[in-house]
Amino acid sequence: MKKLLTALALIFGITVGVSACAPAGPVGLEADTIVIDVRTPEEYATGHLDGALNIDVQSPDFAAQVSQLDPEATYFIYCRSGNRSGQAMSQMANMGFGDMTNGGSVDEASATSGIPVVKN
Repeated sequence: MKKLLTALALIFGITVGVSACAPAGPVGLEADTIVIDVRTPEEYATGHLDGALNIDVQSPDFAAQVSQLDPEATYFIYCRSGNRSGQAMSQMANMGFGDMTNGGSVDEASATSGIPVVKN
């Protein structure tokens, strides 16, 4: 039974990871959509979508930071390639967030959303 549950968990994890990695098509972001960059602060400083929050998915306090957000809001999440944004979306889904779009990489997210990349 334990092997079956482990196998199911692995299959589910792989399925979520693969589907969450692909950037979405054009979303025409609504004005109230919250944009989140889940890369490191160093990566964020090299260029990020204008107005994006920086919440590093690899940070030990990622869940604590995300728990301060409204789970009913709409989120557009991106990283360097779409992988970490998929991981973030999986964690956020487990926390009760539902309306999320994976923007993929910074460049893909900018092209999809129409939001320019800026540096601080």
